Amino acid sequence: MAITSLSTSSLVSGVKRKRFWDQNAVANSYFSIATTTVGAGNASNIEFTNIPQTYTHLQIRGILRNTTALANNRIQFNSDTGANYSWHELYGDGASAGSGASSGASYMYAGNHPTTSSTFAVYVIDILDYRDTNKFKTVRTLSGYDLNGSGVVGLRSGNWRSTSAITSIKLYPSSNSFAQYSSFALYGVLA
Repeated sequence: MAITSLSTSSLVSGVKRKRFWDQNAVANSYFSIATTTVGAGNASNIEFTNIPQTYTHLQIRGILRNTTALANNRIQFNSDTGANYSWHELYGDGASAGSGASSGASYMYAGNHPTTSSTFAVYVIDILDYRDTNKFKTVRTLSGYDLNGSGVVGLRSGNWRSTSAITSIKLYPSSNSFAQYSSFALYGVLA
């Protein structure tokens, strides 16, 4: 078998080189779309609107707590409050595990957050194929919090039974409000 020589020009022929700071250059990367932090007045909900339709997926990263009671965090898309959502969950607290599910719900469930003044919950929510108008939208969430020996970690997934492209996302607690310093960031993902 004959061995031929390769030159670097033949290896990169047809490859367009881009600068590392060019956001359109790198696939499988995350790009900041919007961030918000709750101020002193607390917030009954957070809403991301006018979401650009230029990414493949979306991701929300949250650091949050509730004002007065243990509450679960909920998600709705495009102001849809109808029974068009379903979700299921697995969770554990170090001593026991549990599960739950709902279909025909008016929201998707993203996890609990505590009221302890110094303790915040965290979550990462992936919204897959958010602009695809040929299928329902799938969401997966990893969330948790620690209370120095107790706490909860959860894995949740769900779908929004709509083929509409997602242009707005509303996050809200099941009761009371998001407490001051709760923070949310929306990212676009190129894949």
